[in-house]
Amino acid sequence: MRPLVWCLLSAALFGVSTPASKHLLGTMSPLLLSGLLYVGAAVAVMPGAVRERARLTTADRKNWLCLLGAVLFGGVIGPVLLLFGLSLAPAGSVALWLNLETVSTAFIARIFFAEHLHGRTWIAVGLILAGSAILSPGSGAGLDAVLLVSLAAVAWGLDNNLTSVIDRFTPAQVTFAKGIAAGLINGSLGLLLSDGRPEAASIGLALVIGAASYGVSILLYIRGAQHLGATRSQLVFSTAPAWGLVVAWVVLREPMTRMQWLAAALMAIAIWLWNRERHGHEHEHVPTTHTHWHRHDDDHHEHAHPDAAPSTWHSHAHTHDAVRHSHEHQPDLHHRHEHDEERPS
Repeated sequence: MRPLVWCLLSAALFGVSTPASKHLLGTMSPLLLSGLLYVGAAVAVMPGAVRERARLTTADRKNWLCLLGAVLFGGVIGPVLLLFGLSLAPAGSVALWLNLETVSTAFIARIFFAEHLHGRTWIAVGLILAGSAILSPGSGAGLDAVLLVSLAAVAWGLDNNLTSVIDRFTPAQVTFAKGIAAGLINGSLGLLLSDGRPEAASIGLALVIGAASYGVSILLYIRGAQHLGATRSQLVFSTAPAWGLVVAWVVLREPMTRMQWLAAALMAIAIWLWNRERHGHEHEHVPTTHTHWHRHDDDHHEHAHPDAAPSTWHSHAHTHDAVRHSHEHQPDLHHRHEHDEERPS
């Protein structure tokens, strides 16, 4: 249940960034704001990333390539494509099209990352998309805008899948890498293309929003994705628009509508369906050494911890011996495998 809470908190922090950042777009360009948000994210997680820097020496080629891909697609390419698409279309339409990220994450996870998806998961995908469509009023726009935003969604789908299989870098290190790369590249482009310079107060607020809504949010999302798999964590994260609505209702005093309540209900049903999905079969684990958040009452972590209770979540490098067993599971870091039979519960 804890990974589900991590993803919900991640969605909440990211969701509130939209109303929190709304007035900043009047003081700086979207490209510069994007860069500042990611700089704030990097600053927020920098202490944890630096404190655990010794683990960088244990990373293998697969992890370095996955990190590079996540930074490139999720931190740089995705935001740039989104901003260009946003310049050609209304924000409401763009918000709707961005829900293609959930669909692209699911298809990429199934085709390239051997993530098994039951019928309940696909129903949940449909409910999330339906709820998001209700929340985002659409309007006409050119095919160029649709293509750009769709490509951004694909880029983030790749990012989600690559991030979920990284097991030698800590969530803080992955978040820091994304923040530094996106902050430097998008922020520099924003400064070069902007006519004026924003005020110090606006810059400071953008950094604070980025620290919470991007830094802490991404860190929590990575922790959850490593346990839930890319598709399931993305389904939970897709509730972010609903959290933004709550802030709009309470802080901005925007009126509540029946369609908004309906969308929230559809998203809640989707999460409930996802949380009930399990499957079980006999499978084999090969010996491996990796780093991720875990606990010792899950039948997969039997190394000794004299100072930690079995139900305590913690992170460190650890080794798994080869084992063959059968139990119900989700596609976490230990269960990304193909199989002939699946049994939903």
